[in-house]
Amino acid sequence: MTKQSFLKGTLILIVAGMITRFLGFINRIVVARVMGQEGVGLYMMALPTFVLVINLTQFGLPVAISKRVAEAEAMGDKKKIKAILVISLSITTLLSVIFTTAMILLAPLVAKHLLTDERVLYPLLAISPIVPIVAISSVLRGYFQGRQNMLPQAISQVIEQIVRITLVAFFVKALLPYGVEYAAAGAMISAIIGEFVSLMYMIWMFKQKKRVKIFNRFVSSIKSGKQTFYELMRIAIPTTGSRLVGSVSYFLEPILVVQSLAIAGIAAVEATKQYGTLTGYAMPLLFLPTFITNSLSIALVPAISEAYAKNQTRLIHYRLQQSIRLSLASGGIATVILFIFASPLLTYMYNDNSATSFLYIMAPFFLLLYFQTPLQSGLQALDYAKPAMWNSVIGSIVKFVALVVLASRPELGIMGVALAIVIGVVVVTLLHYASLKKAIQFSMPFKEWAKIGALLGLTYAAAQFMKSMLDTVGGNVFLFLGALLLLGIIYLLLLQILGIVKKDEWKQIPIINRFL
Repeated sequence: MTKQSFLKGTLILIVAGMITRFLGFINRIVVARVMGQEGVGLYMMALPTFVLVINLTQFGLPVAISKRVAEAEAMGDKKKIKAILVISLSITTLLSVIFTTAMILLAPLVAKHLLTDERVLYPLLAISPIVPIVAISSVLRGYFQGRQNMLPQAISQVIEQIVRITLVAFFVKALLPYGVEYAAAGAMISAIIGEFVSLMYMIWMFKQKKRVKIFNRFVSSIKSGKQTFYELMRIAIPTTGSRLVGSVSYFLEPILVVQSLAIAGIAAVEATKQYGTLTGYAMPLLFLPTFITNSLSIALVPAISEAYAKNQTRLIHYRLQQSIRLSLASGGIATVILFIFASPLLTYMYNDNSATSFLYIMAPFFLLLYFQTPLQSGLQALDYAKPAMWNSVIGSIVKFVALVVLASRPELGIMGVALAIVIGVVVVTLLHYASLKKAIQFSMPFKEWAKIGALLGLTYAAAQFMKSMLDTVGGNVFLFLGALLLLGIIYLLLLQILGIVKKDEWKQIPIINRFL
């Protein structure tokens, strides 16, 4: 099994992330065109329940498995790797049986009383078999990550999306004559088959160069795996807690927004419209660079865990600094574009620039979000998952308090919601950074911060010049895209000139390596 370097593993995940995002976009277009708004509504109403059940079933194990396997791999302990897999499969199998059964039994109650539309029952029932499939996949994914081989996960993600897109139109069209609820269930069935084929590929890859025989003395491995169980839970429970905080926050946010805006004198219909503008137009653009930082985070856990097991303190600090530097490098260009070109970007994408003011306020602060996830992964890899969880809890509480206080003020209204989200991002990122500093005396050299500042300043100046030129000549979409392309080239040159991306890091990219 090929072990990749930290940067190569990250690059593989980034490429896979780009492909799956593009394929996912196509999937949404197909579903929307075939099912219509009503069918998409039923599909989207069932989705949060599915996501919640999956998070509970996985129980934060992918991160825990990745860390513990990387440590065992560093020590050459094959017996420990087997124990990790056996205990993890036992936990996820048990949880998937419990939650799949609960999902089937509670689906009528959830559809009728919580989601207030009995038709959601069909997509909820249709998606329930996916739970054990995803549970087993999560174990194998964590194993491959721990072995620092990101290729199986990357390919499996692409396979899942290709199968889903291939089948979704067939199932939706076949079931649409019976009603939109059945069509929504058909979309869920295509997702199940996609996940199943993806799992079959992961199992095949596992068997190719299998280092451990899982089912050989399976029961005895469980009985002797008490210590392994506790080691996994020390990471898994706080990680699950962090995700549940995010899920609960996601659930409560629209409720508090509507209530707070009502206090400010804004009617419910208008509040829904304003919140839709913020979350539907501005937020997806702000979150766009996160697929890169998420890839960095996934690769960071086993890289730091291996260094931690070998007591390589300097390497741990270097990997953390590297992840922050690359996260800022990937997010910096997005920050400048969203700030300078907010209005034309929104106009060309949505034919509506009403979210411009949100991007002006939020884009500069979201630069912190782009290295928040690598900081959290660093804490988890160093056995500080619990502080990471409490940082998330504190951040959510601060965000909600700020939301109620600010959004209920008539002069702020929905802008108070945007400010509250920004405050939450800033608080969690700073707390993660402070936790790492306290745990291992981590710090980012001032020289690196100065380089990032120079990069952003020079890119900002170039973007302002291009915007003024476009305003002068009356730009169209092609001139706009040309300006963004030119700005991207300038940005890449600045990354090289300022030394923010090192020469050995550029060499990890095959196309660029040919010219170095």
